[in-house]
Amino acid sequence: MINLEPETQNKSALSSLQSIKGKRRVVIEHVKPLISCGRYPLKRVVDESVHVSADVFGDGHDSVNAALLFRAVGEATWQEAPMHFVANDRWEGSFAPDREGLWEFTVQGWIDHYTTWQKGLKKKFEDNQNIAVELLIGAEMMEKAANVSDAQREQLYLSAHILREKGQDGNLAAAVAEALSQTVSQAMLLSEVDKENASYYEPYVQVEVEHKKALFSTWYEFFPRSAASEPGQHGTFKDCERLLPRIAQMGFDVLYFPPIHPIGYQFRKGKNNSTTSEPGEPGSPWAIGSPKGGHKAIAEELGTEEDFVHLVNQAKEQGIDIALDIAFQCSPDHPYVQEHPQWFKWRPDGTVQYAENPPKKYQDVLPINFETEDWQALWLELKSVFDHWIERGVTVFRVDNPHTKSFYFWEWCIGEIRKEHPETIFLAEAFTRPRVMERLAKIGYTQSYTYFTWRNSAWELKQYMTELTRTDMREYFRPNFWPNTPDILPGSLQQGGEPAFITRVVMAATMSSNYGLYGPVYEFGINTPVAHGKEEYLNSEKYEVKHWDWDQYTKIRDVITKINWIRKENPALQSTWNIHFGDCANEAILCYGKRDERTGNIIVVVVNLDPHNMQSGWVRVPVWDLGIAPHTGYVAHDLLTEAHYNWFNEWNYVELHPYGMPVHVFRLENYMPR
Repeated sequence: MINLEPETQNKSALSSLQSIKGKRRVVIEHVKPLISCGRYPLKRVVDESVHVSADVFGDGHDSVNAALLFRAVGEATWQEAPMHFVANDRWEGSFAPDREGLWEFTVQGWIDHYTTWQKGLKKKFEDNQNIAVELLIGAEMMEKAANVSDAQREQLYLSAHILREKGQDGNLAAAVAEALSQTVSQAMLLSEVDKENASYYEPYVQVEVEHKKALFSTWYEFFPRSAASEPGQHGTFKDCERLLPRIAQMGFDVLYFPPIHPIGYQFRKGKNNSTTSEPGEPGSPWAIGSPKGGHKAIAEELGTEEDFVHLVNQAKEQGIDIALDIAFQCSPDHPYVQEHPQWFKWRPDGTVQYAENPPKKYQDVLPINFETEDWQALWLELKSVFDHWIERGVTVFRVDNPHTKSFYFWEWCIGEIRKEHPETIFLAEAFTRPRVMERLAKIGYTQSYTYFTWRNSAWELKQYMTELTRTDMREYFRPNFWPNTPDILPGSLQQGGEPAFITRVVMAATMSSNYGLYGPVYEFGINTPVAHGKEEYLNSEKYEVKHWDWDQYTKIRDVITKINWIRKENPALQSTWNIHFGDCANEAILCYGKRDERTGNIIVVVVNLDPHNMQSGWVRVPVWDLGIAPHTGYVAHDLLTEAHYNWFNEWNYVELHPYGMPVHVFRLENYMPR
């Protein structure tokens, strides 16, 4: 045990005080939103609000005040938004970043001496106590005010004079009225005298701010090799250009291509995923790489790099971004296998380890070994794949199976890319465990595939949407709803036919502000599985070139087109976070609504979840949540059929026929705001 002399102890204590701001009296804690204790940034788009809450309190009985400070990272000056007291030391405030990039915010709290004095003055005056000295104290506080405009300073000096004068001549009521006035209170709040001893929440909370398409996008997927107008021909980028007006007319703004690279020859898959291919069969685009190139090369059947860049530019003129599939895996013929064998796993018999998910085998695909000793060179090379395509005008990427690659690689790679290209969008194709999907979103993925594909009942859909929009996931996980993919033909589409295709795409498009579909098989209602109980397409386009009649009319295509333009014209559908569910005693009917706070635009969707039978019932529209005055009437304008209904208050009757139109998409008009 060490005994220190009193003088030595005092020196030690004094030294420890040097780093302490001892005049602070306010505590700030339990700040929300906060992701993994602040380890990862929140996600927003430009002009999307960040709503912040925190516990802010001080010792004793003095009044406390709080403000929300925010700025773009790198800026020297903070912007300030007020925070409002809620209850039990909880404060709330919000701000909306006005440009892309990384932002940060903190909560500021301080003892508000003037408000404390005002409260005491009012109580003493009402109790008929002598307040002469109190008025002098208030006058001195006004005269010491700093950091206010010249006009406010003149007002405070005038008010201080009034307090002194009225205090002397006995007109106490006038003095108190002046001291409590809104003009004086606001000027004293802006004086910031008390903020010299303010507390701040640290570390600052970061917000990644992206452009609008991160929150609102409409994706269409097709295989470029199936874009030819003539049967038996391999599609090209020039064929894809011919289809751009069609895609734009349908209302899509992202056109997503499966991999466009050379396909390997060894173990090439044949029709219906056969382990052996016949002559002329193209193989799976996800078996990337041949002697003709790898992830930076283009399959020669599709055209040249110049053709691709021209397609990208032509698409942009139509308001469409080309999205590329990035699949970090290789065929046995990929140049990486010869040039960097250390990036793969090799078995004792000298053969390379192919991908497998026992009992399934994928001999045409080799996984990359992220535990290689040469990991730094590997990471740099993989990042350069993104850089290569960004240089050619691509800023939207759908990443195949990102959950089978290192989380730490993705965090580094996406972060480095966003430093130079903050507009880049990354969609995580990860149908895997919830925590894994959440981690990918936290470390940088802009959007994420979801379990919507398998949520069918009203209860399941309500629970899932509540999880996505009413928990911390809302702060970092942006869902992108897909009713189908080339890998997934869900049972709902197999069994439900055309009505299911219509309801599923309308729900995807109205529940989530980001959605996509794999077409044209969706448009044409193709729903034959490879075998009973399997969620795979018979004669899957993954393994063969298709010829589509792109001019063929279908009711499904008509609904897709209408719902996409409804999304564009109604701001309520351009956010995922504003959904509110109604009720119906009939469990086959689902009702939900969305409201855009800025415009007052309201959309209510009512769905018949039974693809085989007419369903009817009384639905409760969540009028209060949607900002409609209770016990009032309004017009429900069905934007799919142009029918108009005069509705009143919450409960209204619906009847939906699966082979008529199994869903209503109402815009509520002529309503009285609450």
